[in-house]
Amino acid sequence: QVQLVESGGGLVQAGGSLRLSCAASGRTFSSYTMAWFRQAPGKEREFVARIDWSGQPTYYANSVKGRFTISRDNAKNMVYLQMNSLKPEDTAVYYCAARATTDFGSWGPGTQVTVSS
Repeated sequence: QVQLVESGGGLVQAGGSLRLSCAASGRTFSSYTMAWFRQAPGKEREFVARIDWSGQPTYYANSVKGRFTISRDNAKNMVYLQMNSLKPEDTAVYYCAARATTDFGSWGPGTQVTVSS
């Protein structure tokens, strides 16, 4: 299993940008599929973006496509989520997750993103 810690969350005005980072521990990080999920108050956790071990392909939820970009640096054991044109509905706790085979079995504690209108 890999241990994950997110950072980079905060308060931003609508239309602004944030870059989330996820630091991973473990020598096999480069073999994991990585993803970002989010959970807004009173809602279920939802998928945001995914990136395969090599950096391609990438997948996005329709709600963030064109605004968010997921990337990874396997040499640094890092995954990033660049979030542009943020909207109040993007407010949520954002989680980094890792998948070795079939399930996302490793999760970080989350980082809060708040977008004010």
